Amino acid sequence: MTQTPAPEWYKSAVFYELSVRTFADGNGDGKGDFPGLTGKLDYLRGLGVDVLWILPCYPSPLRDDGYDVADYVGIHPDLGTLDDFKVFLREAHARGLRVVTDFVTNHTSSDHPWFQAARRGPTLPDGSPNEYHDYYVWSDTGSEYAGARIIFTDTETSNWTLDEQSGRYYWHRFFSSQPDLNYDNPRVVEEILQAARFWLDLGVDGFRVDAVPYLIEREGTSCENLPETHDILKRFRRMVDQDYPGRVLLAEANQWPEEVVEYFGTDADPEFHMCFNFPVMPRLYMSLKKEDTTSIREIMERLPAIPAFGQWVTFLRNHDELTLEMVTDDERAFMYAAYAPDTRMKINVGIRRRLAPLLDNDRRRVELLTTVLLALPGSPILYYGDEIGMGDDLSLADRNGVRTPMQWNAGMSGGFSTATPDQCFFPPIGDAVYGYGRVNVQSQEQDPSSLLKWTSRQLELRRRHPAFAVGDLTFVDTDNPAILAFARRTGDETLLIVSNFAGNAQSVHLNLEQFAGRVPVTLAGASPFPAIGETPYAMILGKYDYYWLRLN
Repeated sequence: MTQTPAPEWYKSAVFYELSVRTFADGNGDGKGDFPGLTGKLDYLRGLGVDVLWILPCYPSPLRDDGYDVADYVGIHPDLGTLDDFKVFLREAHARGLRVVTDFVTNHTSSDHPWFQAARRGPTLPDGSPNEYHDYYVWSDTGSEYAGARIIFTDTETSNWTLDEQSGRYYWHRFFSSQPDLNYDNPRVVEEILQAARFWLDLGVDGFRVDAVPYLIEREGTSCENLPETHDILKRFRRMVDQDYPGRVLLAEANQWPEEVVEYFGTDADPEFHMCFNFPVMPRLYMSLKKEDTTSIREIMERLPAIPAFGQWVTFLRNHDELTLEMVTDDERAFMYAAYAPDTRMKINVGIRRRLAPLLDNDRRRVELLTTVLLALPGSPILYYGDEIGMGDDLSLADRNGVRTPMQWNAGMSGGFSTATPDQCFFPPIGDAVYGYGRVNVQSQEQDPSSLLKWTSRQLELRRRHPAFAVGDLTFVDTDNPAILAFARRTGDETLLIVSNFAGNAQSVHLNLEQFAGRVPVTLAGASPFPAIGETPYAMILGKYDYYWLRLN
């Protein structure tokens, strides 16, 4: 059973992204699993999050951390059984937690039975057509769709790879071990919709749908954001609305605002309930290094209007690299110089680092960016371990450096597993700064001043004030570019958020004329400030300081 459908519950939700494989090991084999995760649900409820976003848990050869799916309707044996998943889902719902799973629609693993059957060629030995061949996109020359960019530039030199068994080239927008499905084939569309129904019938509360811009290919285009792709996704939404009301679809579309907004659809013809706000994320980091918040305001004001049902999703970090696709070449060079001085920190078009190391383990900066994340429009996502300030492991390949085991205590393998560190799927971090002996849940739960306790208090503050979730956004003019100031307003309350992105104290004058006569009061502690008058409102903020204020 899923929870009782509540219209637009996702607008007020805080999401928590986790990998089952690296969260908690319930059987001591060094790999996280659903029984282990189920045992940590009380922690997640106590933290104050509302929705668990589960990274792919399907059977997979794990060449891309599970995004290479070999079976859409199973659980990877390392993670437990389907019954284990059902118990986890039931227990999460019993605690008021919703569950959104990753759903990989664009491609499968090359190990998927569909692709293995497809490799036999378009015609079988008995002369009959091979129906599975047309489940994928093939070419005799590998020269088509030259306008499509290569996404994984570090490892791939072409979007086509020759399959020696069939003698034909197959299309892949990501790794060559992830052949793209052929959505011009109606059978493929039906197969994917049926797989989605399987999980929805079990009770999952929705999907984070992976890599949605790339479903359809057309000659002479970039093969991204095509009208035919939107048609397929709208069909997905119609199925959900008709048969599974109250469930949610979240689009992963790493595109500019003018393109992303199309994935919401319209009120009359909806597509996704939610879309990631990719472009704002790198600008938070840029503003911190430049001590100039102009780019945050510019990108937020550039966001087009979205349908009434729609909601943006914001984040600071996730399981992938900190993507720098949605910045200019000069901005990308600045970000690399500022945040990736070691070449091992760079991957594809981004930076493979966790939040705390990116910010030099500076608690003030971590808190500042987290408060802005929680206060900007959208449903925020926290990445597992960031609430305790976990580090990364640059010795691990690809993006695995930010996917190390959750650090629960100072015991064996950080409490992630009873297995030794060398027996874990990824080794837990053990260095002197970020190692589990120093950074772990247990020690921070016992410390009222810890980052974990602070994060939980901020989430509770956000929960008490609906304007953070659904309020209108109004930027406040200032005379100091290091200060980001904006209001969130509903009919019942007005909140003022003021943040100092500079590494030293700053004075600022805010244009609060529209709020004249009101008295700012801190949300935490209810301390009043002087009443707002007709003249610019003067404030002084310490380095990386912030205020969350209610205007009474």
